[in-house]
Amino acid sequence: MPVVVAARRPRFVSRLTRDSVSLILAGGRGSRLEMLTDWRAKPAVPFGGKFRIIDFSLSNCFNSGVHKVCVLTQYKSHSLIRHIVSGWSAFNYEMGQFVDIIPAQQWVTEEAWFQGTADAVYQSLDIVESYQPRYILVLAGDHVYKMDYGELLAAHVDSEADMTVACNTVPVSEAKEFGVMTVDASSRITQFTEKPEHPAGTPEDPNVSLASMGIYAFSFEYLSEQLRRDAEEEGSSHDFGKDLIPHAVQNGHHVQAYSFADQTTIADVYWRDVGTVDAYYRANMELIGASPQLNLYDPSWRIWTYQEQLPPASFVGLKEGISNYAANSMVSGGCVIQESTLDRSLLFSGVKVRPDCALREVLALPECTIGENSRLSRVLLDNGCQIPAGTVIGEDATEDARRFYRTPEGVVVVNREMLGQGREYLPIGTMDKSRR
Repeated sequence: MPVVVAARRPRFVSRLTRDSVSLILAGGRGSRLEMLTDWRAKPAVPFGGKFRIIDFSLSNCFNSGVHKVCVLTQYKSHSLIRHIVSGWSAFNYEMGQFVDIIPAQQWVTEEAWFQGTADAVYQSLDIVESYQPRYILVLAGDHVYKMDYGELLAAHVDSEADMTVACNTVPVSEAKEFGVMTVDASSRITQFTEKPEHPAGTPEDPNVSLASMGIYAFSFEYLSEQLRRDAEEEGSSHDFGKDLIPHAVQNGHHVQAYSFADQTTIADVYWRDVGTVDAYYRANMELIGASPQLNLYDPSWRIWTYQEQLPPASFVGLKEGISNYAANSMVSGGCVIQESTLDRSLLFSGVKVRPDCALREVLALPECTIGENSRLSRVLLDNGCQIPAGTVIGEDATEDARRFYRTPEGVVVVNREMLGQGREYLPIGTMDKSRR
């Protein structure tokens, strides 16, 4: 019989979250982000002025009451680990709360690192088992969204599913980057294809597909059993989307879809896979609109992070008759803007704009300095860029493509290597103070 919980939902959900462990998959490079992931994993990429992408999954865990979290890392993880240790270490272990970092350690074989998302969890299974969880949430650490995982867990238990997959609708034109599913009238998944060449639309709307969000709920017993089976299967790529979910669907296991749009505790039905430079740029730019769909100012569902203690942003006008002008822009702590104009731009922490600059649709990651008399239009600056005085970017597509990286949507990406300022790893917050 289904579990009847309507009359005691809050207590029921709190019990579920208390008995759950979240596993955040944060080991991937995210190669479609190009040079933004040359020296950091995708979940460590800055987002929204002061956050990192992984802060959204971690904040969802914290706000949902899931206080046992493991972050599985692999690719160039130093800045990610540094961020988590600095900003997410306030949990009380004696109260059963923790954020545990599990690097790839070749536990199973000394010849291989993580082979796929399922293998990453399998290789960490003994550590996870030591926490004695009843339920497991597997989360992607590289998406930007808000979700109450308590609702997902309750739906999983209510349906008596073996596995529950969170899903959202995406345009058919974009669906080939996701796992696409077909469901019956009860939302049970009847077909699942990872990154199909020709995605199918939904019966209600042929222009959208039902796509996996890379968020899964299991009982620990079922997940453990399936991971051990998959590990022994020849030819498997050991991936949730490519192997475990299709196997479960094809073999009659109960795989349930949970619609992201059905969540009731959060008003923001917002989810972005910032997997390409253009998608990343667009998602950041969405935040500075008049009514952004992602509300970073909601006190009922805060996005938590670590940030260096910085002074307030400062707009400085020194010359008589010359002043700063900023429209539809977001400026973070530690920024200093001198006698310049900002139009639809987002400046991360510690950015310096020297006099007589004009910035339009500029996304400047932490600790960049923009030299005087520069004009930048539709530009993404990676962290630590020192833009020489008099630089013009974004006005000549041919010249921009020769010197920098120009995306299909016309965003010009600039990093230190392109400016001849070195390619070495440079953690945020460690810039030479003289360059500020």
